[in-house]
Formats: sequence, C-alpha cells, structure tokens
Amino acid sequence: MAYLFTSESVSEGHPDKVSDQISDAILDAMLSQDPASRVACETLVTTGLVVVAGEITTKAYVEVPDIVRATIEKIGYTKAEYRFDADSCGVMVTLHSQSPDIAQGVNEGQGLDKEQGAGDQGMMFGYATKETPEYMPMALAFSHRLLRELARIRKEESQTIPYLRPDAKAQVTIEYNDNNEPVRIHTIVISTQHDDFDSEEAMLAKIRKDMIEIVIPRVIPANLIDANTIYHINPTGKFVIGGPHGDAGLTGRKIIVDTYGGKGAHGGGAFSGKDASKVDRSAAYAARHVAKNLVAAGVADEILVQVAYAIGVSKPVSLTINTYGTAKVQLNDGEIATRVSEIFDMRPKAIVERFGLTNPIFSETAAYGHMGREPFTREVEMMIAEVEENNQHKTEVRRKVKKAVEFFGWERLDYVDKVKQAFGL
Repeated sequence: MAYLFTSESVSEGHPDKVSDQISDAILDAMLSQDPASRVACETLVTTGLVVVAGEITTKAYVEVPDIVRATIEKIGYTKAEYRFDADSCGVMVTLHSQSPDIAQGVNEGQGLDKEQGAGDQGMMFGYATKETPEYMPMALAFSHRLLRELARIRKEESQTIPYLRPDAKAQVTIEYNDNNEPVRIHTIVISTQHDDFDSEEAMLAKIRKDMIEIVIPRVIPANLIDANTIYHINPTGKFVIGGPHGDAGLTGRKIIVDTYGGKGAHGGGAFSGKDASKVDRSAAYAARHVAKNLVAAGVADEILVQVAYAIGVSKPVSLTINTYGTAKVQLNDGEIATRVSEIFDMRPKAIVERFGLTNPIFSETAAYGHMGREPFTREVEMMIAEVEENNQHKTEVRRKVKKAVEFFGWERLDYVDKVKQAFGL
C-alpha cells in the first residue's frame, strides 16, 4: 500500500447544503427577471428558522419567503416531526444593496479599469484527473454517487428503503499504489438520517444491510471492493435527529465538497448565492474548464490550474499550471501556462459569456458538487414559469430568453481540439 486518500460528500438535506440551495434559488429567481442582478445572498438555517441576509442590487421582484419554502419542500423537509419543515419554519429576510465602491470596479465603463473587473481579489483553482470518466478525484466522485443514489431512492423508490430522511453524509477512502494509481476502495462511510425504530440494534442492522447490499453496489464498481473493504454505516448507532434541527447550517461552508474533495487546492471562496461577477465562483468554473480540457487533450494525466485577480481589474494577475510531473508534452509547467493564457480568455466578462452565467442555472449546482457534472440544456421559459409558480403570483418578467440555456457549461470538452493544436498533440 503506497498511500490512502479520503474525500467526503453531504446530501441535499445536510443543513449547510440546505443553506446553499436556498441562496442559489434566490439568485436564480432574480436572474430569471433581471440577468444583470448582483447578488451575494447568505442563508442560515436552524430549528424552525431561516435567516436570509446579504447584498443584492436588482430590478427583480422576488417573494423571498416563497422561494425559501419551495426549496425546503423540494429537498424533502415536509414533516413537522423534523422540527424544520417548509410549511412551519419562520423566514427572516435582511437584505441591502451592494456597495457602490465595489460596483464601480465591476461595472463595465466605470472604475479605473473600464472593462468589467473582477468582483474581488483572490485566487481560484481548477483541477482535473484521469481517475474517473468525469475527470474528478475518485474518492469524491464515489462519495457524490452514493448520496445521489440515496436521494433518488428516497424520492423515487421509497418502497425500497422507506425509512430514509433527507440528511446524509458519505466518505470514501481510496488506496493508491506506488504509481499513484487507484487500486481498491479501502473504506466506505455512510451516515444516513432515518425514521425512529423500536429497536436500535435492529435498526442499525437493517440500515447496514440496505447500504451494503442495495445502495453501494448500484454506484461503486464491484472490482474496486474486496473482502478487506471496511464499512462504517451509521457509526454513531443512531441518526434520527438531523438537518437544521440537528445542526445549524450556513451558506458556503462545504467548499471542499463543492470542488475536489481536498485534491489539488482551494482558494477559500465559496460559490452559492453569488452571481457571476464574483470571480470566487465564475473563475473557479473557468479554471475547472481549463484543467479538464487539458487533461482530456492529453497534456497531462493530472492538472491543477490557479488563476488570481485584483478587484476591479479585468486581466488576471497570474495563471499557474501544476502537472504534478505527469505532463506528456516537452514543456515545463510555466511554458504550459503561457500557452494556456493564449488559448483561454480568463477575463471576467469573457468567462460569463462563455458559460452563459447571467442565466438562472445555479440551483442545480448547489448539491452534489459544482464540478464533474454532465452538461445539459433546458428552455429558460420553463424555469421562468417555475419561478412564477413558486412565488405564487405572476410577475412581469423583464426579459424572457427563448433559446435553450446550458447548465454546467464549464464541464464541456469544447477546447480539446484547440489545446491539441496549440500543443502539437
């Protein structure tokens, strides 16, 4: 055994993820009416209460409490016994407008740099690896898969495992060999919230059996599991109290779950509740797009991209590449970075346009990872109708875009040919 590496994921019912989904639902509701909305929306959830705070500048009119309750209902908190549910929770809203000092640095034509500048200083990272088909670290990819399957069973196949509640966590440990290749799953940890049982011993045995015999085989390749694989299933013995009643939740507190599970690096900025003028979000998506296309093109087997900005300035202050010694081209990492800067336009305005980040596409990202997802398209009119329905009244939508918009556009492999040409591959 050369080494072990572990990553975790949390379900959509985890209190921090409840907060992320509420913040992104509010963002999407505003973008559906006013694509120029500037949103920095933070959410706190706890027993029977949701607090929404932040800085928002928009022409949109949104009934925030209605969006909050619709999101909570969609997640599955619909019973009073959870001590946090869509119908009865209190909703407190405290929002104010964005600082004009920040706005002039971001708005095109204002500030010292007349191009659209970065919404803040900072560094963002993107990562990709050949370990999985989605070019994601295996430990995180498998953790996400386990929880997505749990959620699917809970919502669509409840007769199979009828006791599931929304809150859950998963953790997978991968064993690597001396060549840095994943060879087997060392440990799987699953903690799922559940209904109460008369017998705690019988409950734990039932949950363990269902996780090992039903959930895990559906999403984890059998060849990676052996007789020595360790399972920790609900290791505390009981998980009835969960969600926001069990722990308070906050937007932006699961940044490693949202990205690469601890592989590569993280600049520290959260994503959910922020519009695309915040490079914490948009540039992290762009860096992932760069890394994924480079790996797919064969530049290296594993790549970390760092990009950094100064607030109000459009051009990045730096772009750095780390291939971890896996490069397949006769260039050092600095030379690779120079060519990458010529291929990919990393100015904030270009990033927003490349991925359509003024469209209401962010709620889909708020659980089970912002990276490693399959791109798809959907008609904007359908989303606008959903927003209006959730608001429980008809609003005058300022801009109805009739073309299909793309979700997870940063996961496209649309620059592979350009990369191959630039690197002679």
